[in-house]
Amino acid sequence: MSYYSIKEIEQLSGIKAHTLRIWEQRYNFIKPKRTDTNIRYYDDTDLKHVLNIALLKENGHKISRICTMHEEDLQQEVLKLMESKIGFPEQIQGLTLAMLELDEERFEKLLSTNILQIGFERTMLNLIYPFFQKIGILWQTGAITPAQEHFISNLVRQKIIVAIDGQALVSEPHKKYLLYLPENELHEMSLLFSSYIIKSRKNRVIYIGQNVPHNDLVTIYKDHNPDYILTVLTTSPPLSEVQEYIYQLSGSFKNAKILLSGHQVVGQDMNIPKNMVLLNRLQDLIDFVEAQSKR
Repeated sequence: MSYYSIKEIEQLSGIKAHTLRIWEQRYNFIKPKRTDTNIRYYDDTDLKHVLNIALLKENGHKISRICTMHEEDLQQEVLKLMESKIGFPEQIQGLTLAMLELDEERFEKLLSTNILQIGFERTMLNLIYPFFQKIGILWQTGAITPAQEHFISNLVRQKIIVAIDGQALVSEPHKKYLLYLPENELHEMSLLFSSYIIKSRKNRVIYIGQNVPHNDLVTIYKDHNPDYILTVLTTSPPLSEVQEYIYQLSGSFKNAKILLSGHQVVGQDMNIPKNMVLLNRLQDLIDFVEAQSKR
């Protein structure tokens, strides 16, 4: 069981703390617990309740009516809403609820509907990546457990792998890309989706994956001679060692074009050598791959 301050509930639900206090007084819709020193706090049940209320309110339901609904009726109304055609912000709320409740059926329904309507790539760009940004906030505030994060990440990972497998092999690919993560880097989601982006544009991908020692990378590069090397630095190397690692990569692969992305390099004011390209967002990768494919 996790516990939240009213400020954390505000961050997660988008409902201002001042508004929450007014609703508590006017509609008695939620009763926060209090510590021995009289500081209010909320638990997991309260968070889910507020997220449901926020979702209904954003879609035209009056707060006065919402607060008279029994919990089961509230949940049914949310489910009906999620099955109708709603915008990405509301669907992100739905995915958040699915994660908190470990509800694979709801998650699958939301994701599959979007993939059918707008395609896999747009679903990832417009829904899943904004959703993972929200997960980052949830993680920072302690609102989710490792089990909840792993649950949802594994479901998304499965979808990406299926999408990659669905790409036909190209007999004459435009370019060859080597994709890897450095030693101790295990956050694979962005690298997997990058593989999909590259393969879907008729390029060949040599996917090495997580935790690759530098010497192994040098050997693989010599054996396969790719046109480009792509890596994502999310947590490793440590920020104090990233610049040194960038120089090491640049020096080891002087004749290669190296594509860099990830939290450890984006917005960090690193010195990027001439044989490297910094990808600040996924659209930069898409633009780069499409431009190279035309050459």
